[in-house]
Amino acid sequence: MAWANQKVYASMQSLPDEALSAYLVNPEWTAGIILHHIANGCDWFSYCLTQAKWTDIKIPTSMSEVTDIAKLVETLDARILTQADLPDESVTIQEEGQSWQALRSTILAQSVHHATEHRAQLIDALEYKGFKPINLDSIDLWAFARFERIETN
Repeated sequence: MAWANQKVYASMQSLPDEALSAYLVNPEWTAGIILHHIANGCDWFSYCLTQAKWTDIKIPTSMSEVTDIAKLVETLDARILTQADLPDESVTIQEEGQSWQALRSTILAQSVHHATEHRAQLIDALEYKGFKPINLDSIDLWAFARFERIETN
């Protein structure tokens, strides 16, 4: 998740600022909003797992702002991943005066699923509008396995 998020955010740097307004079907889900939503999701899952303070994340309007969000996502993803080493137990989440519980593993799995789902949505929106971002095959499981082999050698 963290590796793929960073690859996608980095690939955005090669695109013009206009790419942030690309969408596939629903104009309410532009590339900029999707990037923002991925970051907000990381923030939410980080909060659920650690009760870390929320971050004020703005919708990016330029690629320099995407760079700033990528740095934040990197920090949030690292915080989320530290939770994978902990025992799988029920975590209490406080939300709007209510509390509820979920297994740590469920929150971790959902954080991966959420990021994956929206990265695919982002790439589709960009490609539909003629932008050439990262190829989804370059951030799949097999690409990550190759990356890990290179990093560990």
